[in-house]
Amino acid sequence: MNIFGVGLPEIAVISALALIIFGPKRLPELGRTLGKTLKGLQTASTEFEKEIQQAMSENESIEEVSKDEIANTKDSTEQK
Repeated sequence: MNIFGVGLPEIAVISALALIIFGPKRLPELGRTLGKTLKGLQTASTEFEKEIQQAMSENESIEEVSKDEIANTKDSTEQK
């Protein structure tokens, strides 16, 4: 098992140090806080990705409209 380049032995050492430093009473609270923080970051990342995709699709549609307008302008000047 390898999570972010950290194996099981490293996770065990980190957990043991956290237990010693923060104590068994605060450890669940810290875990919940860490989980909420990670969930918030994930949500923000997803929203940011959606906004980027939306901006790119809007830009593509603007480019298509501009190409159509250019083609229509060329057609109308050729007909004159």
